[in-house]
Amino acid sequence: MPPNDVRLRQQLLRRKPVSAFMADAAASGESEGHASGGLRRTVGTFQLTMIGVGATIGTGIFFTLSTAVPEAGPAVILSFVIGAITAALTALCYAELTSAVPVSGSSYSYAYATLGELAAWIVGSCLLLEYAVSGAAIAVSWGQYLNDLTQRLFGFTMPAAISAPPGAGGYVNLPGVVLVALCCLLLMRGSKESAVVNTVMVLIKLGVLVLFVVIGVTGFHSSNLHPFAPLGFAGISAAASSVFFSFIGLDAVSTAGEEVKNPQKTLPRAIIGALLVVTAFYCVVAFVGVGAQKWTLFNGQDAGLSAILQRVTGQTWPGAVLSAGAVISIVSVTLVVIYGQTRILYSMGRDGMLPPVFRKVNPRSGTPVGNTLIVGGFIAALAAFVPLDWLANLTSMGTLVAFAVVSFGVIVLRRREPGLERGFRVPGYPVVPALSVVFCGYLIWNLPGETFVFFAGWLVLALAVYFGYSRKHSRLGRQVAESPEAVLVE
Repeated sequence: MPPNDVRLRQQLLRRKPVSAFMADAAASGESEGHASGGLRRTVGTFQLTMIGVGATIGTGIFFTLSTAVPEAGPAVILSFVIGAITAALTALCYAELTSAVPVSGSSYSYAYATLGELAAWIVGSCLLLEYAVSGAAIAVSWGQYLNDLTQRLFGFTMPAAISAPPGAGGYVNLPGVVLVALCCLLLMRGSKESAVVNTVMVLIKLGVLVLFVVIGVTGFHSSNLHPFAPLGFAGISAAASSVFFSFIGLDAVSTAGEEVKNPQKTLPRAIIGALLVVTAFYCVVAFVGVGAQKWTLFNGQDAGLSAILQRVTGQTWPGAVLSAGAVISIVSVTLVVIYGQTRILYSMGRDGMLPPVFRKVNPRSGTPVGNTLIVGGFIAALAAFVPLDWLANLTSMGTLVAFAVVSFGVIVLRRREPGLERGFRVPGYPVVPALSVVFCGYLIWNLPGETFVFFAGWLVLALAVYFGYSRKHSRLGRQVAESPEAVLVE
């Protein structure tokens, strides 16, 4: 417990030094083989890049077009460009912070080092919302493609009551629950095994999207691009806010900070590489999609890319191949977001902000098994019972808040620790981080009103947990109790 003479403000603003993060990571690595041993550095640059790609492609392209195109029309291409610009600005900020603080925990850890404990807790809560809700949204979409595939191959589909999203004719989304369970089983086997499986699935996914572009472009008609922006710039902005959760993979890369070889170089390379691959595929596939099908036909169209190919070719096999690829590749997205959430919770548990079960690592697999089971249960429940459109907008909110904090954190850390070793520095500082914050704020402003209500409710719950548990059990708080002069506030 903090001493009585430590003011509440000091408790909320106490910062964890970068050196303390590095010491924790080193101590965890030295303790492998024990019941509470650390994570293992087994992931290389290519595998980490594929983790970033795997966490993004699949969410925005395989099913978001059916909701984003009706908002923006063919101009959805510009919505992805706006999202990509925002992501690019943020990616440069992530690259600097990951090279300076190469630990698990992503934006939570960066906020703890720069803005203080309360800000870190709020950011961590946003990340948990971001990962859990996006994992559930992706798991829900998996059931749609699975139904499309079984219909094309075998002529049957699962009953809507157990396969459709709640609010769209379903009561419980059983395929989503099954997918989450399978991903959790793989993650509990080990990070190296999960990264290898993810890499294979991502390569399949990219191959399937190349197939879509090659076939879809044969049905391209310029008339489908008119009117280009039927709902004006407001529609483009609304769609940009909705699809931004598709760029969650950039954050997922940074959650692997303590499981990456040579992290100060590997992390920045993987983040920038993943962004380039993702942006190229998003823009090309969106362009071919709206060129091959009238924008008014996207509304409510499940498994939209498969439907486009069938319309273009007049045959079922291209659509079947695309649906099979989506069924396989969407697994990689779910796998990565569950992985990312468990590593954030691991860091929060190690800091005493959450109960010990979240930081315990299985000595044989080197993974946080109990943590993974809890995360899997929560995401499975969301996938089973929460409507899909709610999930997408909540994910965008959590992602944008976390991205804005990372960008602001670059400015703060440059001021507070200018001599800190950085494997990468943001070009155009401080303009690039400032623009990133502005872009994130603009996209947040364009989210639906009910999203702000749900997000506010989540923050109230998070603050209740912080003041009821985390503030009292914080490791940094205990260190301050022993040495009050260690409170790190300016």
